[in-house]
Amino acid sequence: MSAEGKVVSVTGASGYIASWLVKLLLDRGYTVHATVRFLDNPKETQHLLALDGAKGRLSLFEANLTTEGSFDSAVSGCICVFHTASPVTFASVDDPQMELLDPAVKGTLNVLKSAAKVQSLKRVVLTSSLAAVLFCDKLRCGVVDETWFSDPAICEQRKVYLSFGRAAEVFVFWGEDQSFNSGSTPTALWYQLSKTLAERAAVNFSKENGLDLVVINPAYVIGPLLQPTLNFTSEAFMRFIETGKEVFADGIYMLVDVRDAATAHILAFEKAEANGRYCIVGDVVRSSEIKMILDKLYPDLGYCLGYKDKCVETKLYCVSKAKAESLGVEFTPLEVSLKDTVESLKEKKFMNL
Repeated sequence: MSAEGKVVSVTGASGYIASWLVKLLLDRGYTVHATVRFLDNPKETQHLLALDGAKGRLSLFEANLTTEGSFDSAVSGCICVFHTASPVTFASVDDPQMELLDPAVKGTLNVLKSAAKVQSLKRVVLTSSLAAVLFCDKLRCGVVDETWFSDPAICEQRKVYLSFGRAAEVFVFWGEDQSFNSGSTPTALWYQLSKTLAERAAVNFSKENGLDLVVINPAYVIGPLLQPTLNFTSEAFMRFIETGKEVFADGIYMLVDVRDAATAHILAFEKAEANGRYCIVGDVVRSSEIKMILDKLYPDLGYCLGYKDKCVETKLYCVSKAKAESLGVEFTPLEVSLKDTVESLKEKKFMNL
């Protein structure tokens, strides 16, 4: 479809996926209304304003997820709203309701209420997560697909342990049956719960108010950063690369390139037949496979000394790509994503190799 003259809105535009979404929308010729938390914060705005096409076709708006009506101006006159804004952390939080649940759920409803007022609107595309898919009473074997839905009760009741690294609270899931460091903290799956409840609220509101909603459920996102700050998941993955310390206790990683996740959002709008939700997962791999690729790309990491002995033959489950591929998503090879991740972290001086 021709994008010239078409106006769309992206919430949380300074984020990891959203920054790429803004870039790719501008590259396609769209005019973009992008929201950030603070217009006077150059770390949120400068990289967006520097994008090709930004001059003349990118407008920035200040908006707050928990303030009703805050998104009215940003979505006015738009044909699509891409709602990506939501807090992302797997670390322990002091007040889960205020720090995660309210911004995710109430924030989503506030954006949708603003969108419902726009007569020109054709569709809303919501950034959910595979976290809203996996945490249910089904066994993690076989094929995961869009019919899986996380159970809020399981998210709230299940306890995991987090072992923290630096002050930025880099996390490691140790699971329920592992040996924990003395500093480990038991916590519920608050992030997973926030994404599950936000998606559910969005689906219900859209049905009740006649909005055409399509949901994107990305896996753990890797790939190059556009924003100048180090987002939570990129930092956790960087620590894994640097130290070999697992992000997930079972050593199984469901990954997707950030560029593929952003492209999926655009296709979910542009394809008239798009509907429901889409699991966006490029690869399901063991950590040993990631280390083998990194060892080939960056021998100085020294992974060749240990990854072969640490390859545990955990039974892999897989995530169906059928619906994502029907949308037109073409997944970036894992080796390319890993190399681009490392090179981006090096370029921004977050990582030294």
